[in-house]
Amino acid sequence: MSNVGLLYVGAVLLVNGMALLGKVPVRSAAALNLFVGALQCVIPTVLIIQADGDADAVLAASGLYLFGFTYLYVGIVNLAGIEPEGIGWFSLFVAAAAVVYAGISFFRNGDPVFGVIWLSWALLWALFFLVFGLGEERLTRFTGWAVVLLSQPTCTLPAFLALTGSLRSDTGTGLLAAGLAVALVALAAVLAAQRKSFVPQPVLAKES
Repeated sequence: MSNVGLLYVGAVLLVNGMALLGKVPVRSAAALNLFVGALQCVIPTVLIIQADGDADAVLAASGLYLFGFTYLYVGIVNLAGIEPEGIGWFSLFVAAAAVVYAGISFFRNGDPVFGVIWLSWALLWALFFLVFGLGEERLTRFTGWAVVLLSQPTCTLPAFLALTGSLRSDTGTGLLAAGLAVALVALAAVLAAQRKSFVPQPVLAKES
């Protein structure tokens, strides 16, 4: 069930990345954030209820709320025109938690692929903190490209592979995932540097 939610997280991250690049109006992105945010809160709640006290199942579901709350928060901020600093500082919490979940994936679950994926999410949410919490607008374009480029390989692709029973996670695939993530972040930096005079539209910007 969690892989169904992950599939749509890929969609909302893509849209949010395009909003950061000024390609999608923030109010237009709000609806999808609310839809996916609600889904990412309902799914872990159902999984925890079904877990019937199984600590491992509860742990696996617990991280989904980090993203459900993020998207609900983003949707509300975009619609209401609220200042984005709150979501920025919440993103710092999400980034720190994602590092912990990455460690759990690597060292407890023996799942290096999702360890890399969690680290990729930690990077994205750390960038959200810098842009919206600390007001580092110069990073907005890089953040937008990083979100766009990482959205599909960290969400949509593993979701489809897991749903079809094709997802593998071993040392080799973990290294491949890490190499791909590094290459995509580097590409985001190159793309962001190409138009330094471009003024992006922040996905959480307060509208007048």
